[in-house]
Amino acid sequence: VIHSGIPITLVPLDATNTIPTNEQFFDEFEKSQDTYEAQYSFKSLKMTRDTWFDSNFYTSYFMWDSFTVGVAASIMRNSNRNKGENEFAKMKYMNITVITSNKPYGISDGSNPLFDGLEVPKFNLKKGSVHSGHIQQELTDPFCFVKIGTGRCQDGYTKEVDGQDSVKVLVATKAKPNKDKKSLLDREFFISFLNILKQPEQAGRFNFTSQFPYYEEITYKPDLQNKVLGKPVVFDMDMSAGDFLALFYLLKVPVEIINLKAIIVSPTGWANAATIDVIYDLLHMMGRDDIKVGIGEFFAMNQSNPNFPPVGGCDYVKAIPYGNGGLIDSDTLFGLARDLPRSPRRYTAENSVKFGAPRDTDHPELRQPLAMEIWESILQTLEPGPKITVLSNGPLTNLAKVVSDKNISSRIQEVYVVGGHISKSGNDKGNLFSVPSNKYAEFNMFLDPLAAKTVFESEVNVTLIPLSIQRKASSFSSTLNLFRMTQKTPEAVFSRRLLSRLLRLKESHHRYQHMDTFLGEILGAVVLANGHSCVLDAKFESKSVKLFAEGLESTDGKIVVDDKNGKLVRILTHVNAKTYHEIYVTRLGDSNQSAKVGSFKEQKKNWSYPHDTKCAHQQKTTKSFTA
Repeated sequence: VIHSGIPITLVPLDATNTIPTNEQFFDEFEKSQDTYEAQYSFKSLKMTRDTWFDSNFYTSYFMWDSFTVGVAASIMRNSNRNKGENEFAKMKYMNITVITSNKPYGISDGSNPLFDGLEVPKFNLKKGSVHSGHIQQELTDPFCFVKIGTGRCQDGYTKEVDGQDSVKVLVATKAKPNKDKKSLLDREFFISFLNILKQPEQAGRFNFTSQFPYYEEITYKPDLQNKVLGKPVVFDMDMSAGDFLALFYLLKVPVEIINLKAIIVSPTGWANAATIDVIYDLLHMMGRDDIKVGIGEFFAMNQSNPNFPPVGGCDYVKAIPYGNGGLIDSDTLFGLARDLPRSPRRYTAENSVKFGAPRDTDHPELRQPLAMEIWESILQTLEPGPKITVLSNGPLTNLAKVVSDKNISSRIQEVYVVGGHISKSGNDKGNLFSVPSNKYAEFNMFLDPLAAKTVFESEVNVTLIPLSIQRKASSFSSTLNLFRMTQKTPEAVFSRRLLSRLLRLKESHHRYQHMDTFLGEILGAVVLANGHSCVLDAKFESKSVKLFAEGLESTDGKIVVDDKNGKLVRILTHVNAKTYHEIYVTRLGDSNQSAKVGSFKEQKKNWSYPHDTKCAHQQKTTKSFTA
């Protein structure tokens, strides 16, 4: 972009580092809450301060983006001038470039696609220029490290240079001081920022509670005191569309058969971690705000950076498409997530000293629990005797951590793993459509092969619901035909809409040819609840299997039968497909354990008009009901 010929104005860290959000600005901002946007912006800033990793927030957090917007707007208002005159920053023309490689320049070590193997470099770059050296390959590229001092790699550094590699750019160098020397605010931009946010012109019309004047925070929790609860189950999901369809089913099975204790989220699969809010919404819809939800590891095993765990590699999750048919569709539940009723429970950044935070935020009780904390909580409240059954519908990242802890793994009855593929011939391929070199792996195994290997080789009993039986048993047309004839409960209607959308996309666009993958994920939940039923006619075989996790893209996640070195697992080989569809659809249409709030549309209606004069505005209540 900088070398494109388009005039560029740069507001670098050198400039934004001169406008820290100091304590005086923070205090003035707190007093300036005249508009909804001011309130929202301050809450965001306050949460950032309250969750800051050390006590130096006021000297290490700066007005990055907002300052840049202020500088840009001011320059545009003064567009009749050509030197970037503005109210908020001192400006200067500089000759710069963006460093894309590292010395020694002109080498060819296979790291630089702009030069390596090309007779004519890309973009008319010159051999021996600042762009012709080694390009950093990863966060821990050995080339970049030196024995003493700072690493030597400068990829991405904007450097002031002369010559043919440079471009003349307008650069902000420093935030201007406040013209009013008596003011507590020492930067001119602070004054403008606060004044703009509080002015009534073009102010926000609503916040949530003004948009819905009869809004209530209600949580629904079933009264289970007089129930003989069934098998305790933990559902581990990566929040794909199929996982939500399976979750609806689990919540419909009578609590006397399945007692869903918790949901564990794996953000290493088909959806980003923020999709956890869709789980909260679905649980609220079904009246199960009592079910705990824990967020798991953000990286597959051995993918996080050992020196800085919040970042890491994407060797496996990169197989998930970012756009159509992948993350954007999963995160929005193919456009249907906003149709679910809104739960009072959300993911928040709230934190607590109790769990290692440097300070309590305003509402530490709202902190998002982690997966292992949920496991520990379950075991503390579990009555002596029964063991936990786990249904895993995604990568086995979290489960690998669980089975490695003897105190937890000893309390697990068995694990149902939806995934894996055991090829019977060269043409019997897996579903890893985005990795052509890997013909026989299945997504859930490939997304974290080392975790899958850890689980398979552990002492827990594993029941595999492989890709082959998912393919045999699944049918969009049969399932949708049954939905058209079943009772129209809110959960049945929503599930039918989601399945219809998956099928329509599959039939209309090449990027959606893998939608059968999500349909197959329902099978594990149905087998878990009905595996011993003669009607379903589920048949299993025990085989010794081995899973590949050797760091090779072409074989990782592949499962083979290995009688000598493999681990014995139970494998589902047959179900009555017709009965399977009927069991699933009939359960969704059952009026028992049905939705308490059918949709966001219904919720909006309740919040927009008076419906109970005894209810106080914005009252937070809990409603119990008999399951």
